[in-house]
Amino acid sequence: MSTVSSLQFRLAAAALAATLSTASVHAAPPLPALATEASGWTVSGISSGGYMAVQFQVAHSKLVRGAGVLAGGPYDCAEGSTWRALTHCMSPSSWMPLPSVGELRARAEKLSGSGLIDPLDNLRDDRVWLFSGGRDNIVATAVVERLAEFYSQWLAPPAIRFVKLPDAAHAMISVADPQANACSSEESPFINRCGDLDAAGEMLAHMLGPLQAPAMTANGEMLSFDQGSFVEGKAIDAGLADDAYVYVPQACHSGGCRVHVAFHGCRQSAAQIGRRFVDGAGYNRWADNNRIVVLYPQVEPRHGPAAGSWQWLNNPFGCWDWWGYSGSNYLTQDGLQIKAVRAMLDRLAAPLQPEPREEDRGGRKSAYLRVRSFP
Repeated sequence: MSTVSSLQFRLAAAALAATLSTASVHAAPPLPALATEASGWTVSGISSGGYMAVQFQVAHSKLVRGAGVLAGGPYDCAEGSTWRALTHCMSPSSWMPLPSVGELRARAEKLSGSGLIDPLDNLRDDRVWLFSGGRDNIVATAVVERLAEFYSQWLAPPAIRFVKLPDAAHAMISVADPQANACSSEESPFINRCGDLDAAGEMLAHMLGPLQAPAMTANGEMLSFDQGSFVEGKAIDAGLADDAYVYVPQACHSGGCRVHVAFHGCRQSAAQIGRRFVDGAGYNRWADNNRIVVLYPQVEPRHGPAAGSWQWLNNPFGCWDWWGYSGSNYLTQDGLQIKAVRAMLDRLAAPLQPEPREEDRGGRKSAYLRVRSFP
């Protein structure tokens, strides 16, 4: 090897070592095992997150007890088609109509009969909270109404609460974000204040029953964790970010807490708006006083190729997959995103790990040591 080639090799090796070292330093810690409840989960979401909440609930109806859906539609509305998602399932018309309830039920029953999702009769004891804004120019109220009709195939009327607000636009409605937009705004970060309407609090109370009043301030810990470890293959190829968040109330460090999964909407991922959604959507203060761990999984925006990936994936707005960009099984238990979230919930339900000895800590302190999180 020539002197120049040898030098180039050493420089390249040094650069690679530095890259790996940096990646190791900045890698998020693992999701903690918190001995949470292993079933009875609740889910919610706005827009694509609303569709994802419905998909996760229907796919795992044995384990999920309720869903809160803002500006989302019925299960399998898009039938794996981007075009149908953008037209029939967001802005339906006489020539691009929503699928009928009969069609929706028949498709869901076929998937259930094939064992790809849980038996639909498990939905009968669920409770759902639905919301649509009169100024929502993205997802029409008719779409949410069709979702209510879909649920009514299994749920009794008192189990379905449908809130309609004439002045509300397409956004998460929250009283927790101090910089929330006006109720009729359709601007980033798509978190709006509509008087005293507390969407997170109302949906949690409807799904779980009477709750303690929310804490004055969020006193738990918002922890970043390695989401990629729950994905088969590369996280980016499932449309997911490498890292995600979990909110852990102080009372949940010793186990036994319930879990709620909050799915952000399009253009609301941490990569796009930082922690505005996880801090400001409104769940955390309720979680503190009611022993609820809140999981905030994260999508990664992507348009075409990505570093380290050979796959072409088109999701530039960072939406959850409710039309099939991550694969044809996206809405079943085998869907990449659904499998990843299920694995995260199983990890949270794992037994608490023993507190490490002081000499094992190596002088390093982290939030994960405080909640006994060790793989």
